[in-house]
Amino acid sequence: MIRSFDVGIESLGGGATAAPGGRHGHLGTFAAPTSERLPELNKNAAGTDASSASTAILSDAKKSFYIETFGCQMNEHDSEKVSGVLLGRGYRAVENPMQADLVLYNTCSIRERAAQKVFARLGDWKTVANGKIIGVLGCLAQQEGEEIFERAPWVSLVCGSASYRKLPELLAQLEAGGRRVTGLDLDTDETFETEITRRDNPIRAYITIIEGCDYSCSYCVVPHTRGPERSRSSEAVIGEAARLADAGYTEIQLLGQTVNSYRDPSARGCCFVDLLRGVAAVQGIRRVRFTTSHPNDFHREIVDAIDATPELCDHVHLPVQSGSDRILREMRRTYTREEYLRKIDWIRGARRPISITSDIIVGFPGETEADFEESLTLLDAAQYDAIYSFTYSPRPNTSAKDMPDAIPEAEKNRRLAVLNERQRQIQIARNEKLVGETFEVLVDARHAARGQWGGRSSCNRLINFTTTRENLLGEYISVQVTRGGPNSLVGEQVL
Repeated sequence: MIRSFDVGIESLGGGATAAPGGRHGHLGTFAAPTSERLPELNKNAAGTDASSASTAILSDAKKSFYIETFGCQMNEHDSEKVSGVLLGRGYRAVENPMQADLVLYNTCSIRERAAQKVFARLGDWKTVANGKIIGVLGCLAQQEGEEIFERAPWVSLVCGSASYRKLPELLAQLEAGGRRVTGLDLDTDETFETEITRRDNPIRAYITIIEGCDYSCSYCVVPHTRGPERSRSSEAVIGEAARLADAGYTEIQLLGQTVNSYRDPSARGCCFVDLLRGVAAVQGIRRVRFTTSHPNDFHREIVDAIDATPELCDHVHLPVQSGSDRILREMRRTYTREEYLRKIDWIRGARRPISITSDIIVGFPGETEADFEESLTLLDAAQYDAIYSFTYSPRPNTSAKDMPDAIPEAEKNRRLAVLNERQRQIQIARNEKLVGETFEVLVDARHAARGQWGGRSSCNRLINFTTTRENLLGEYISVQVTRGGPNSLVGEQVL
């Protein structure tokens, strides 16, 4: 599954995945682009502040909306879809929730912290809603359902991610005087397609290719909140990629809870590797990323495709969750440590140097000190370029929440700190070896206070650099690394 909260170490992040130590709705804040080739898809100003996914859009519409997003890239992309639906209905986006007629919270439920933040936001409206429509969207909406109305009676809309196309109908019911409406069906036919998707990121674009999950990891709520796996047709995916390329996007990120489990439902019958090659072949696309892969469906053919296709980014995010076979069995992860490390060997053996990132959970029920030590030694064996680390958080509708031998919070946090420090040392050593190397960077940030620009390489390394040039947002720049830190690289433009 795609994760983005409680991350201890993050040097590479997954595309737009950002500082997940409690991050919400972060695609980055971009200055208005000066290059005319940057996209202006669906008449959305490319300089959107996606931390609220709600930069003002010039419109004569009287109704206004505000969305705050908590979660991963899929949540962020879902908010783009919701924004498109609302814009098509005549709403306009605003920057301040107090200015909005419709206030929406699009929510992740994988981590307890995200749920707590959303209910804290809802609590702020208890006495000041003043006729606003307050709604909860996404995984938490699907998980809690109508119980949200009990906890926050001033909420009037609860809608899961599979029902976003029904938002106009649900809003019409509220505008006609309805008090509470829900959209909680896991609709397999309408999950992917919306008439308009507002693109909040001017640099890279997301495409969801598969929704839901057929695995039954004991700690994970995704099968309950997103439903079973259902893939989008290859024709629809490649068609959207072509439209994005026509709009000026050059980097595409394919999304799914288990993205590499993709199976084309159409007569073409494409597998995941076929789809990767098909998107990479779209004229105008220079980079194709994908996240998140499940180790069980990660095959050598994926590595071969990356090796043979320059447009496929040389970065793989492959969550392991634990280095202990016993804990992996308790988690129902369907592979062993040895099988996982064999896949790491495939990646490290590629002709292209492919960076590897992962997810690791510490403090799972019953995890002994010996089990934890196996996770530490896995870091040494895998030599990750970055990890997303979590303390175990019991979630509703999962079997792990009732497991005995819960680990005390203080011990979870101690283990997390130890794990992160071990990984930090690995990252320092790996990044220092890159001094003198040259990378192509897609520029997505300007750090005026430091006199630097920033962006990511194909292998998803964050690189901050100096240059004498201006107006670089959206440009591909060659940068030579001059210094390596634990979480990023520093360099200079090669002129």
